Amino acid sequence: MSGHKIRVLVAKPGLDGHDRGAKVVARALRDAGMEVIYTGLRQTPEMIAEAALQEDVDVVGLSILSGAHMALAPRIVELLKGNGQDKVKVFIGGIVPDEDMPRLKEMGITGIYGPGASTEDIVKDIREAMR
Repeated sequence: MSGHKIRVLVAKPGLDGHDRGAKVVARALRDAGMEVIYTGLRQTPEMIAEAALQEDVDVVGLSILSGAHMALAPRIVELLKGNGQDKVKVFIGGIVPDEDMPRLKEMGITGIYGPGASTEDIVKDIREAMR
């Protein structure tokens, strides 16, 4: 990946209107030298997958605080694969119960971060995933 700037789409799927965390992560990724596209609030899985395709991203970061992660994340992964974007890494930040984490990882979610997660860890994990 040397010479390639990692492109990240930060998205807020569903009806959750709280995006402070997504904006904090987006800024940290940008400060770490990544190109960041932020979709804004209340995006459908279809809108997120289309934006990921149009922006030719390497990573999709989902911020989900609504509890709908088990419905939204698998649909987004499915749509990305349907677009031929099998190599796009998907990360989730938000409220995800421990018991849901193994199933999400089996579905193809690369990283899961709860409230208070270190932005340094998120940056490090994205870089490692892109190697």
